[in-house]
Amino acid sequence: MFRAVLHQIVATFAVAGLAWIWAGKHGAISAGLGGAAVVIPNLLFALSLWAAARSGRASAAGFLVGEFIKVAATLALLVIVAGAYRDLHWLALLAGLLVALKANLLVILIKA
Repeated sequence: MFRAVLHQIVATFAVAGLAWIWAGKHGAISAGLGGAAVVIPNLLFALSLWAAARSGRASAAGFLVGEFIKVAATLALLVIVAGAYRDLHWLALLAGLLVALKANLLVILIKA
């Protein structure tokens, strides 16, 4: 669980670095915010799954509710970023978002 979140964090920093080169400071911040909109809810979801497993309260219903909350939190964070950050670079934001979402697939493809 936590390894997947670590891969997303590393991928977010990588795309933010590339966005810095390509679009400057605002591009890097936008890419970082796009990745953070995925990483933060995933980290909280992983922590809740870990806590449920340690306490013996893990259930399919709890997993589904947590997944719904994670998706809703991701969307809410994206709306907040779009409204609050005036110098948003949309392409960099989407790049950070997509790379963070697909980070684990990229790791699998690299290792194969």
